[in-house]
Amino acid sequence: MQASLGVEEFPFGRRLPCDIYWHGVSFHDNDIFSGQVNKFPGMTEMVRKITLSRAVRIMQNLFPEEYNFYPRSWILPDEFQLFVAQVRMVKDGDPSWKPTFIVKPDGGCQGDGIYLIKDPSDIRLAGTLQSRPAVVQEYICKPLLIDKLKFDIRLYVLLKSLDPLEIYIAKDGLSRFCTEPYQEPSPKNLHHVFMHLTNYSLNIHSGNFVHSDSTSTGSKRTFSSILCRLSSKGVDIKKVWSDIISLVIKTVIALTPELKVFYQSDIPAGRPGPTCFQILGFDILLMKNLKPILLEVNANPSMRIEHEQELSPGVFENVPSLVDEEVKVAVIRDTLRLMDPLKNKREKHFPDIYMDRKHRFLPVSDRMSSSKLQLSEISIVRSQPHKKPLAGKEGPSDCEPAGASDTNPNPEAHLPSICLKQVFPKYAKQFNYLRLVDRMANLFIRFLGIKGSMKLGPTGFRTFIRNCKLSSSSLSMAAVDILYIDITRRWNSMTLDQRDSGMCLQAFVEAFFYLAQRKFKMLPLHEQVASLVDLCEYHLSLLDERRLVCGRSSRAGGRAPGSSTPQGATRSAQQADGHPPCCTDSARKSSGPRRALS
Repeated sequence: MQASLGVEEFPFGRRLPCDIYWHGVSFHDNDIFSGQVNKFPGMTEMVRKITLSRAVRIMQNLFPEEYNFYPRSWILPDEFQLFVAQVRMVKDGDPSWKPTFIVKPDGGCQGDGIYLIKDPSDIRLAGTLQSRPAVVQEYICKPLLIDKLKFDIRLYVLLKSLDPLEIYIAKDGLSRFCTEPYQEPSPKNLHHVFMHLTNYSLNIHSGNFVHSDSTSTGSKRTFSSILCRLSSKGVDIKKVWSDIISLVIKTVIALTPELKVFYQSDIPAGRPGPTCFQILGFDILLMKNLKPILLEVNANPSMRIEHEQELSPGVFENVPSLVDEEVKVAVIRDTLRLMDPLKNKREKHFPDIYMDRKHRFLPVSDRMSSSKLQLSEISIVRSQPHKKPLAGKEGPSDCEPAGASDTNPNPEAHLPSICLKQVFPKYAKQFNYLRLVDRMANLFIRFLGIKGSMKLGPTGFRTFIRNCKLSSSSLSMAAVDILYIDITRRWNSMTLDQRDSGMCLQAFVEAFFYLAQRKFKMLPLHEQVASLVDLCEYHLSLLDERRLVCGRSSRAGGRAPGSSTPQGATRSAQQADGHPPCCTDSARKSSGPRRALS
């Protein structure tokens, strides 16, 4: 595979810089100062069950209809009393409602610690409160069944860039099946994990698990085979894919605000550092009515293309999995193709060669071996420039893949078409209105003050209020201080990480919602928030313009004709927390944006 892509791999690292660094677990596996890293700072934390639930909940508050693909959730132990009260209230209003809930430990993976309950009074739930935080969700009781079995879908999503946002979805995925025929939850079958939980790591231990040489049979199949089967029954496959793409884009939009905070903390603007990309595993369930439901997001989806087979008691061997190889090899290969730093240069010089072409199949001899796809063992991958043959020698050099000579400037001509489909910014116009929290995160980051910080101090919050002109006779700066203290104290009490004091982004969002509701009382919440964001951005743009004018005036007045600009004049004006001397509060009067005042 390396030869076909024109890359050279260094599994044990090397001293010289490389183009792409492939970390096994997180961004912090190694200290990298250049190139591209296959992990985003903070992604592992952001897709934990509690953090993901909080991020989606913010979006559900703003856009409830757009984010109804995520089950109603409660965070334990913080919201246990709220959970009990809300369940009791619904039952009192509808005695026929007999829900089932699924409890998922926050740090759990591969189905560890997950179980079902029928009522908050379940004794195991009390044990969860004493042991570790968890999320409890409404259980989807009517999933789509194939061969009477429940299944989920693992889709691979490439987050190629955070700013600007760029998202790709693999055209095929995996369908993981339960190994016991499905029945709706009852007190008798709640503990039947092979019936209710689709986790591969659990069902692999079932005596009914089927390893198949076909991609359309067995306990793990390609998603495309499921779609073909549904299509044969008259299902609108385009509609199913459209709904899934929408779910993925909306979920990433919910995650990006806090990811930006992590990113600026580890890679501050203006300092040298790598760029990031990441492959995510989205676990999705199709309901009986074909509506997709988000189960969870995995920051480190397994890329193994083999499974263990027991030859005799206690003796195992690794056996290739054709289904995994079919999907995962293409995802890794095409991620490297998309992230190739030389690709953009080639596309600019030879645009006609990179037009869409018919699908070509990669020779079996060039496909990645199972050992190469265990990417946790790979630390560095480097794209190699295609060198000309040495004088006096015929054919490509040892460092040049066949077909990559000057007569054929496209080294990917022999590869299949890209399996990763861009969905954002391709569909940005349809989803940009949802990025309100993203704009709030930009405001939050602007006022952090200290580079690398992830929490807003009281001075930064006061400066935000003052610069955006949000204080008034009904909201004094003393009231602003009280608001900051109350919200920050409550959020810090719910956060396990107490290394930094101050207001986290989610606390800032809560404060922002409060301010928006005070200022624009007669509007729906998302319009209130949008109006306040517009107002803040308007006042800050005026401030930036005045600072720019003042900076120019200072430079013009501080040097003789023909002399150079005084060092640091512009920088000091841009970094000031308050306003430059020539831009005092009394001199800055404006009517605000038209939308906010209409």
